[in-house]
Amino acid sequence: LIEVRRGVKSIVEKPLYPAYAFAQIDLDTALWHKIQSMSKVGRFIGESKRPTPLTDKDVAAILDKVENRAAARPKVSFEEGEMLRIKEGPFANFNGVVEDFDLGSGIIKLNVSIFGRNTPVEISYTQVERVV
Repeated sequence: LIEVRRGVKSIVEKPLYPAYAFAQIDLDTALWHKIQSMSKVGRFIGESKRPTPLTDKDVAAILDKVENRAAARPKVSFEEGEMLRIKEGPFANFNGVVEDFDLGSGIIKLNVSIFGRNTPVEISYTQVERVV
């Protein structure tokens, strides 16, 4: 993820599935008891006390998410209706109200008053800041 704190961009790695461990193993009884006795192992995904194997489709979906996540994506912390100031580009120093934003691309759609008329402007989240 790309996070912006105090105007500084930084790339931050965070787990895709926090607190989960995935393993491809042949689960025999001895190995199962060893896994259960490990510290910090809480529970398993499944209906009984034994883990449910993931389907090939589930594994493919997880791997696809991991690969797609390789490209850093912005962490947008703005809300619809919030007032922002454009800090760079052709609309620098204009204020606008957040109309919409696309988390995947990091593009924010602002409604900016230009010459007394509301004008929609699409801009990168890195080019705006909160109005204090």
